[in-house]
Amino acid sequence: MSHHIEDLLNAWSAAPQDDWVLALVTHVEGSAYRKVGAMMLIHGMGKSVGLVSGGCLEADLRRRAQKVIQTGQAASVCYDATDEADASYQLGCGGLVHLMLVPLCAANHYLHFKALKAALASQGQCHYQLDLVDASLSLDSTSAAGSSDSVDAQVWTSQQALDDAKSGWQLSDFPRPGVLQGELASLIIPLRERHRIAIFGGGLDAQPVCQIAQQLGWRVDVVDRRTSYAREYDFVGANIIKLPVNELPQNFWTRLDGAIVMQHNLELDAQALAAIHQHAQQLSYLALLGPGHRRDRVLALAGLEVASFGAYFSAPAGLALGGELPSSIALSILSECHGVLHGAKRVALKEVMA
Repeated sequence: MSHHIEDLLNAWSAAPQDDWVLALVTHVEGSAYRKVGAMMLIHGMGKSVGLVSGGCLEADLRRRAQKVIQTGQAASVCYDATDEADASYQLGCGGLVHLMLVPLCAANHYLHFKALKAALASQGQCHYQLDLVDASLSLDSTSAAGSSDSVDAQVWTSQQALDDAKSGWQLSDFPRPGVLQGELASLIIPLRERHRIAIFGGGLDAQPVCQIAQQLGWRVDVVDRRTSYAREYDFVGANIIKLPVNELPQNFWTRLDGAIVMQHNLELDAQALAAIHQHAQQLSYLALLGPGHRRDRVLALAGLEVASFGAYFSAPAGLALGGELPSSIALSILSECHGVLHGAKRVALKEVMA
């Protein structure tokens, strides 16, 4: 299951009048599975969407959320995994994780979830601002917790809107979640819609690419005009498009993050590359299946060069992970694509963290 912000918003939108609590990571000291800005939505009946840890905190948070619902008051909670003698949660990560729990209700305008959902649908990205609950307002303390209407939320889609509100800060100040200090501290979280990739080719080896991408929570379009390819029962959950690439509507190319060309046909692959070069100006990742000599032939047919593309162009596609079956190839391509889309250095994790 995906735990993207869109999943949280969709769950709430299906039953906005129900009891819901938003759990949000506000501060981390040391190592932790999830970082500042991670969110989880908890329903009054106990189900939840999203993750704020590797699964070790969620059950306890569901319990704590019941008290937040009962009192109608926001609160903070801290999980300390720095004390190895404390076997309370067996976190093992050795960090200190601070969260706040806020009920979604009319008093706080349901934390403007409706506006947040609309912003992501129309703009593709935005910044979400949430007032922080005082750390002393703990569910485990005797002090009174904060009222639900004391936690305000704002959705910002442009710098102009911020300037009009005389906010005093810039969207560019927060490429990642962080705390904005002021009279009342708030957490600024940059959010974006799901990543979207297009697979040009609906053969057998495209199926695991589609499946893994959907497991990652990405939206997938499969483009293949050929009758016996890209059948709906082979690509469940994907958007199947049975059109030649030169007949794709302009909105198809809008907000497209990645493209994987794997039609096993020189002419069709060349047509796909030509269309991508012409229309997909915001593309971040482009992969072409096949060895280097095939890449050169396809580019020649398209009248293009490797340097013609502004996107990261992987041809032969993928990382050298080993394996030659479709699932292994899909993993190598999508691992590389994931790294590019998230701005990661494609090195071993042990090289970048302890």
